[in-house]
Amino acid sequence: MNVRSQRNAGFTLIEVMVVVVILSILAAVIVPKIMGRPEQARIVKAKQDVRVLESALKTYKLDNFTFPSTDQGLEALVKKPAGSPEPKHWKDGGYLDRLPNDPWGHPYQYLNPGVHGDIDVYSLGPDEHNDSDDIGNWNLDQ
Repeated sequence: MNVRSQRNAGFTLIEVMVVVVILSILAAVIVPKIMGRPEQARIVKAKQDVRVLESALKTYKLDNFTFPSTDQGLEALVKKPAGSPEPKHWKDGGYLDRLPNDPWGHPYQYLNPGVHGDIDVYSLGPDEHNDSDDIGNWNLDQ
């Protein structure tokens, strides 16, 4: 390698500074948009969990001809429930490996019969109160 090619092999301080400035500008524009949406991401996660739980409950019903009672709860998806109605064709291994908590760290709620339909599967949301901001299988498209 000759002396001239060794001099041109690296970046100059100006080139590095230009790249740093461009990255800083991009970060200043993009980061606030990403960081300002954690609550929206939690809501999307809760809706997805509710869909999964509802789907598992429908599979449970296909096998056992009825949904678990409110007392048997969502736990009936993980381990065979006791009490009535007795699940005569409960699937070995269950319908889910484990029950998720909602994105705010609380268990999902279940009612049979539901207030909004045959069954209600829902999260109480960030405020932990049963009110209009609940995320349930009746309002997933909102």
